[in-house]
Amino acid sequence: MATPRLGDIAPDFQAETTEGPISFHDWKADSWAVLFSHPADFTPVCTTELGRVAALRDEWERRGVKVLAVSVDGLTDHQAWKGDIEQVGGAAVGYPIIADESRRVSELYDMIHPGEGDTSGVRSVFVVDPKNTVRLTLTYPKSVGRNFDEVLRAVDALQLTDRGPFSTPADWKDGQRVIVAPALSTEDARARFGEDVEEVRPYLRYTSAPR
Repeated sequence: MATPRLGDIAPDFQAETTEGPISFHDWKADSWAVLFSHPADFTPVCTTELGRVAALRDEWERRGVKVLAVSVDGLTDHQAWKGDIEQVGGAAVGYPIIADESRRVSELYDMIHPGEGDTSGVRSVFVVDPKNTVRLTLTYPKSVGRNFDEVLRAVDALQLTDRGPFSTPADWKDGQRVIVAPALSTEDARARFGEDVEEVRPYLRYTSAPR
C-alpha cells in the first residue's frame, strides 16, 4: 500500500479505540486532525511521546485539532498502559488510541517499518485538514522521538497560509512575519497590506501575519 501523499484524501477507516469504535472521517468531522503511529505499548520513547501529546491538550484544542494515536497492540494493553503515560506526561490521555492488531490501519497508511523483521509501526504523522486532505506527513525511525512542538508549528503555518497569499520562512513561529506569495507584486502587496511590506529581494517580501 502506497503512503498517502500530500493532496490526497486521507483514507477513511473504522477502528476500535480506547474511546470506543470510530469511523475516521466521521470522528474528525470538520476539524483538523493529527494521526500518529507509535511502534508498541510499554516502550520508553512511545510513553514520552503519548504523554507529551496529552500534555498539549489545550494547544490542540486552540487550533481546532483532534489527535488520534495508533499501534498494532490491543485495547487491553492500551488501557493498561495509559496509567504510565499519564504519570510520565503529567496529563490525562483524553484522545483515542487505535487498537490495530490486524494492522489494517497501519498498512492503509504505510506505517509498518520495512526491513525491521517485525510488524510494528514507524513514527508517522499525518496532518489532515477539515476537508480530509492530507496536508503534511512526517516519518521518523523508531529510535527517534518526535518533536510535537514542530507539529503544532506546522499546523499554525498551514492554517495561516490557507488564509491568504502567504508562505512562512525557515524557522517561522506563530506571530512572526510571513512571506508574501511571489504571485503578488510588491506594488499590489503594499496596496493590500500597507507600507508594512518589506522588500528584501524582488521575489522575497515580508509582511506582518494577519490576526
